[in-house]
Amino acid sequence: MVKLVFMFGIIYTFVNIIDFLIRFYIFLLNFMRIFALILFLFSALVILNAQERTLYFTNGSFEGEAQDAVTPVGWHPCELGSTPDILPGVWGVYQEPSDGDSYVGLITRGDGSFESIGQRLSQSLKAHECYKFSIDLARSPTYADYNQPIRLMVWGGKSRCDKKQLLFSSGPIRHAFWKTYQIKFTAKFPINYIIFEAYFEEEGKVVRGNILLDNLSPLVMCPRA
Repeated sequence: MVKLVFMFGIIYTFVNIIDFLIRFYIFLLNFMRIFALILFLFSALVILNAQERTLYFTNGSFEGEAQDAVTPVGWHPCELGSTPDILPGVWGVYQEPSDGDSYVGLITRGDGSFESIGQRLSQSLKAHECYKFSIDLARSPTYADYNQPIRLMVWGGKSRCDKKQLLFSSGPIRHAFWKTYQIKFTAKFPINYIIFEAYFEEEGKVVRGNILLDNLSPLVMCPRA
């Protein structure tokens, strides 16, 4: 009789242990599912936040078939008589791109006219927010007869070719090699369009000059303090 009670005691204990292990296993499964769901939601929020804070230019490397008087796909001219060139390979310009297979060239003329290109952004830049991006710039010393140093002006606007806020003005680009320029600004109002403009080194002093543009980085919000 004692042996029988002892055996039942062992069986009862064993069953309780098995039951505990099963319940613990089910708890772990549920915990892992909840943890996986939380991790998924957190990752989705991080991705959405990153997408909101990062804006890619359309054809930011100015890719296209080399030819004169043609605006790269994704861009539009913004000045009367603006005829940007897709380079290298025309106008005596054969410098290698800094990114991809091509870049764009803009000129200023002796009659005071100049070239610019712009595009509508995929989403508006928020007012009072800080943004930054980079661009590679150079000058060609063999751009037909348009070889003088000029500067780059970057504008933001609400409508096509609207120059409402000056976002950046470089010094005269004298170097014939590619150099990366960092551009940082705070939008004063919602910006829908951006313009890149070739302009004279000095106001009122017209020259036949050129500037080469390539390798636009995405627009990103500045890190918050």
